[in-house]
Amino acid sequence: MGHPFLSEDWFTAVKALDAPEPPAAMQGLLVNMEVTDGPDGDVRIHLDSGRFELGHVEGAPTTVAVPYAVAKQMFVDQDQQAAMQAFMSGKIRVTGDMTKLMTLQMVQPTPEQVAFQAKIIDLTA
Repeated sequence: MGHPFLSEDWFTAVKALDAPEPPAAMQGLLVNMEVTDGPDGDVRIHLDSGRFELGHVEGAPTTVAVPYAVAKQMFVDQDQQAAMQAFMSGKIRVTGDMTKLMTLQMVQPTPEQVAFQAKIIDLTA
């Protein structure tokens, strides 16, 4: 049985996986995210060099607010079309340096990252 996306159990299970090294373009990239309307309420997370962590970090140049359902489509289902539609309809709000998000769009996953993503999908409810 999988763990609910972004729950504490989910984060624990993801951390237990052997995460591959992120591409060079993602090294040092910090983005805070506020995931709203989740099953357990709003969740503050951040992306640090391609890895999700709980909480926000001080000094992140970009903050993104995204509804839970859209975040799950983007990060679990890998549905970038859903992300674009949500952004264009105003469901995703960005403050700060938008170019950091553009960097994320340009990064091509390595085969190791694709395999890691498959493991995350398997453990996500």
